[in-house]
Amino acid sequence: MIGRIPPGRALTIREIAEALNVSMMPVREALRLLSAERALEVRDNRRVQVPNMTASRFRELCELRIVLETHAALGALPYIKAEHLAEIEKIDRQIDEANLRSDFERAIALNQDFHRTIYLAKPDQESLPLIESVWLQLGPFIRIALSRLDDYYRIDRHAEAVSALRRQDPIGLRVAIEADVRDGIMHVGAEDLLNAHLGMMRVGHHAKRG
Repeated sequence: MIGRIPPGRALTIREIAEALNVSMMPVREALRLLSAERALEVRDNRRVQVPNMTASRFRELCELRIVLETHAALGALPYIKAEHLAEIEKIDRQIDEANLRSDFERAIALNQDFHRTIYLAKPDQESLPLIESVWLQLGPFIRIALSRLDDYYRIDRHAEAVSALRRQDPIGLRVAIEADVRDGIMHVGAEDLLNAHLGMMRVGHHAKRG
């Protein structure tokens, strides 16, 4: 979900179990669940990999994020209290600190916490599992987008979202959440992200050969 494993990277069940210091049985079960959510592909040779992305699938997942997350945010809006706002603003400050350190993994995880904290203000929030499934499928490309963030992300959409939450402004919140998704990953363009990924794959391949 935070993009640590790039698309097309093959892993064995044994390798994952050793990295996590667990037996292979829970790894197999986790892989089964993740493959059901299309976050991983399980191959016949007992290897798994993060699926490669197509431009059309990338665009579809981004648009799905917008639909699901604006729905979740608007549903949570009436339940937002002062304690939620305080936690959301604290997380946003931590995101800024992580970005200044170029700690992309932490920035991605905190960004998800920012959104999750908003959505879970609503009791019985049923949208979050669907949202997290989309995050899983987009995760490997979030890091590429973040590496180009300075060129595109000129407006603090999180500040806009917090302001809309404080005002109990549904239109402002919808606009802020949609803009945050678009600015956060769609600004680069599906083809550019995919080409950047392919370039990274080629560099890694030549480095191995060298």
